[in-house]
Amino acid sequence: MSYQIPRFRHPELPVNDLGYTKADYEGSISTLCAGCGHDSISGAIVNACHEMSIEPHKIAKLSGIGCSSKSPTYFLGNSHGFNSVHGRMPSVVTGAAMANRELLYLGVSGDGDTASIGMGQFAHVARRNLNMVYIVMNNGCYGLTKGQDSATADEGSASKKGDPNPFSSIDLCGTALQMGATFVARSFSGDKRQLVPLIKAAISHRGFALIDIISPCVTFNNNAGSTKSYEFVREHAEATGTIDFVPLSKEITTDYEAGTVHEVTMHNGSTIHLYKVDENHDPFDRRSALNTMEEYRANDTILTGLIYIDEDSRDLHDVLQTSQRPLNQLDETDLCPGNKMLENINASLR
Repeated sequence: MSYQIPRFRHPELPVNDLGYTKADYEGSISTLCAGCGHDSISGAIVNACHEMSIEPHKIAKLSGIGCSSKSPTYFLGNSHGFNSVHGRMPSVVTGAAMANRELLYLGVSGDGDTASIGMGQFAHVARRNLNMVYIVMNNGCYGLTKGQDSATADEGSASKKGDPNPFSSIDLCGTALQMGATFVARSFSGDKRQLVPLIKAAISHRGFALIDIISPCVTFNNNAGSTKSYEFVREHAEATGTIDFVPLSKEITTDYEAGTVHEVTMHNGSTIHLYKVDENHDPFDRRSALNTMEEYRANDTILTGLIYIDEDSRDLHDVLQTSQRPLNQLDETDLCPGNKMLENINASLR
């Protein structure tokens, strides 16, 4: 069996503003199970980066261990990549980002890699507001080790084995909100119309951006008793609104009442129909986002879409006032300020 992607491509494939086709953002052929939701997420990442005209060499993709952490092999083959130790991806991203703030950092993890062995790392990278996109491919089980329940498996949910999970689950969106994350969203691997704009928005956000994506495991956790199955999510998902991403341009303003639909003409002449969600959910208010999530959870409903965003976010670089230039571009005069500066520093410590 060959795992080589054919080199031939149709000569009239559409290109983005940089002249790249979607194929320039793809990776190797996936070896995940046929129908795995992770492959749909990989496709959504490819679509988002292509449509945003991001130079592939300006992206660094990093992951830990697990089915999800294998997936960066299957997208952005011309970007930087690093597969780290189980649960330690946030530390590697932090080090890389501190050394070079010019790259876009895309962290890919799973429910085990994040909510179990990597929980401490996840909490601290969220509270430090590192400028990165953190994607969790959440299937509620350990697919590489025969489908045991993970920490995000809902209480009472049954895997393929049939035994209901006796423990309460960790809600990664709720945890991220409580730890200070400045962008929190949830989506479903089978809903690209929602997922692609969310990825674009996360990329454009300055600070820690979490997207928790429910991605059913077709081998171990796609059965009638599972709350992470395709059938359950499709029946119980409720979106915060119809999601789309509009790139920066001249501001378009409008005003309309909650619960109504309003038509807006975009810069290219197209029109969109806006639906204002219930006033009880304010995505710009952390407490409102937490309360809304709990209300939906109490009704056994999965809230998807943009849950919270801080428009005035100050990321870790702003807090620490790091170098604007990558460290490998600093020369000796930058790194060694001279004897007089050293004397001034010593004098200030006396």
